[in-house]
Formats: sequence, C-alpha cells, structure tokens
Amino acid sequence: MLKTLKASAVAALLASTAVAGGHGGPYDEYAGQTLIVNFPAHPHYDAVMKILPEFTKETGIEVEVDQLPYLKMRERQTLELAQDAGEYDLIAYVVFSKADYVYADQLENLAKYFMNPKLADPSYDADDLIDGYVYNIGFAGGSKGYLEGKTGSLFGIPYGSETSVLGYRTDIFEKHGLEVPETYEEMLDVACQIPELEPGMGGLSSRAASGHHASHAFLLHLAPLGGRVFDDEWNPIVNNAAGVEAAEALKQIVDCGPEGAASFGFGEALGSFLNGDTAMFLDTSVVAGQINDPSRSQVVGKVGWAMHPMGVRRGSQTGGFGIGIPSNAENKEAAFLLMQWLTSKKGDKLVAMAGGNPSRFSTHADADVNEKFPHMATFGEALQHADPDWRPIIPVWGKINADLGTTLSKVLTEDLDIQEALDGVAERTRGVMEEAGYYTWN
Repeated sequence: MLKTLKASAVAALLASTAVAGGHGGPYDEYAGQTLIVNFPAHPHYDAVMKILPEFTKETGIEVEVDQLPYLKMRERQTLELAQDAGEYDLIAYVVFSKADYVYADQLENLAKYFMNPKLADPSYDADDLIDGYVYNIGFAGGSKGYLEGKTGSLFGIPYGSETSVLGYRTDIFEKHGLEVPETYEEMLDVACQIPELEPGMGGLSSRAASGHHASHAFLLHLAPLGGRVFDDEWNPIVNNAAGVEAAEALKQIVDCGPEGAASFGFGEALGSFLNGDTAMFLDTSVVAGQINDPSRSQVVGKVGWAMHPMGVRRGSQTGGFGIGIPSNAENKEAAFLLMQWLTSKKGDKLVAMAGGNPSRFSTHADADVNEKFPHMATFGEALQHADPDWRPIIPVWGKINADLGTTLSKVLTEDLDIQEALDGVAERTRGVMEEAGYYTWN
C-alpha cells in the first residue's frame, strides 16, 4: 500500500529542524515531481517515514512510499527491476541483493550523479560515511568483485545498515562482579559462568537454527577469529583451524545458552534476551531500540553495550540495507537528490534522532544523538572495525550458505564432528564454485 507523505501533515514534528523559506536552488527544477520509493517494514525505515516530510518541505518534491515486509519487498523488486520502465525511483535493498542487481545491470552507477555539479552537494562529505558499510552495501566490481578497489564502482549508499555489538545485563554483571568481556576467551568463559551463577539463565543468546541462522552465527565468530570462507583464489578455507575454532565457539555458546537455544532463530534469540532469560546478546545493533522499549522488553535500563569481542583481530559484522536508483527509474535525478538528502549529515542526524540507524561516524559522535541514545558512542567505536568481507556477497552464496547452516545445525544438535562437518562443506562448496565458473582462469 502506497503511503503518500505530505509535509503539512507532520510539520510540527520537525519544527526544531525546519529550514526557513521553502525549496530553492538546486531543487527548483524538480519541485512538484513525485517520487515513488520502495522501503522495507523495518525500524530504520519507520524512522525514515517521520523525516520524509522535511525533505518535501525543503525541496517541493513529493514522496510516495511503498513499504513492504522484507521478503515481499524483494519479490516486488525482482519483478519491477526486470521491466523496461519500472514503478520505483528509489529502492532500499538488503545487502544480499547487491550482487544480483548489479550483475543484472539493474542499479545505476552513481558516479555520473556525484560528478554533476547541479546535483552533487559539495558539503556532502562522503569520507564521513562508515567505510565498512559503504564497501559492504554500496560497492561492486572491486576486490573479489563485491568490494572496494581500483576497479570498483558505487551503486548504492548504506541506509539502515548495521553492525554487531555485545549487549550485556549490567545488573547481573554487577551482582556477581563480572568484567565485561573484551576478548573471545573472556566472553566464552563468562557465557558458561552465568548458568552456574544464575540458575535457569543462559549465558549468551545466539542464533543457531538450521539454515541461514546457524550460518550467520558461525560467520559472526569466524572473522574475528581470523577466518574467511574463501582465500583470495576462491579456494574454500572454511574448514581450516580458524573455522574449527569458530564452530567450537558457537557450540559452547549454545551449550551454555538457555533452554532450546539450538533451535533459536533471530527472533527467538532476541526474545530470550528481551525476556531476561540470557545475560548477553551478540548480534545486530538494530535491536537497541527494542531493548529500550518497555512494551517489548523486560530489561529496560538494565543493558550495557560493548564492542564485539576481540579474537585475533577486530571484526564486527556489516549488513542491513542500502538505497539505490533502479536503472529503469523514471525520475533518476530527483531520486538522487532524495538519496543525497537522506544520507547527508543533516538527514543522517534526523533519522538517528527519530530512532533509525546512522550511516555516518559524525552522527554516532553527535552530542544530541548521544544524549538521547547513549549507546551510539559505543556503536560508533565498533564501526571503526566493521568488516565488509565477513561473508562473501556472490551470486552463488545462497546455496553455499544454506549448506553451511544445515551442516552446522547437525554439529549443534547431533554432535557431528566439527572437522568432518566443515570438510564436507568445503568440498561441496568447491563443486558449487567450479560449476559457477570461479576456477576458469586457474
């Protein structure tokens, strides 16, 4: 269902940030145009809905939002982007879609827009955008085909991106004199101390369910512990010593977790922490708003935040959403102006104050943002170490990811030998990669 946002409907909401006068300057040519955008039903984009009227007020450009649940959004985009003329002028896409959309030539290369002096705001300050987010969400054609590099190009800008952070129960830690873990060794030790200190409480809440949940949890540990899925020549190395250590860490977390932890998806893992059934939560930063929401959380005011623990290196995850302009969009220049405004320093602060996920370092360090959301400073520190390559973003990843997650579930629930399990994944992954042509030049 399209939601048309009029500035007059919520003018009071943003009175404190209103700009004197109306639209003008670079927006004159586009005033009166209506953009149709496709966004997910997601906390960040709920915050975006609150600030869009300010864009209309400043520019005279109307915005209609087709906001859909993620899976339906992806289905709709798959249909729309394949048309000669699409309905959408701007889309939000999840990071997994980047490889598919760029490979199919369905997203605009943004270089020509940032080169256009009539469109590009000289005060935009792209260097302030979080590096890991930009490379993970926006770049293609560089290193490994999906990262930055001398041959890379920008196809999207992070918007609604996220990283991994450690949430912990301050009351439980203070009660038992526990130190907030800074390393993997410390985190695993505390995770298994908690059930002994607090009978009935799990140590760390984690995804573990068969399929992409188990794979996500494993990869969350693989990067900090020094591992990768592939080496630089696309040889699977998920079964090396670092891979085994990451799987062992996940198994220990699940074994010391709450009842039923081996079957937890993201919702169950978060719910366990929100309900007070676990003392720690290591996953996406997007949950902070829910943890502080008394209508959803039993632990409001009892949660502190720390960086993703250190293994042999720092390596918090990167993921979530970015925004891009479809190649078949009707109003591309006006769509770029909206994209630029949303991800500008002003727009990023507005969406952060409305409860969204900032995409800039400066927003995480902003005094107003930190006064309202004290955890943002810690998140900003974690983002200095955001790893854009903690999982590969290639067209065949879905098949490999499913196999990895299914196999890891057997490790967690059937005590399948870890080395044997990962050896099997590596062998099958090589077959998938060979079939896809990744060894043609070897």
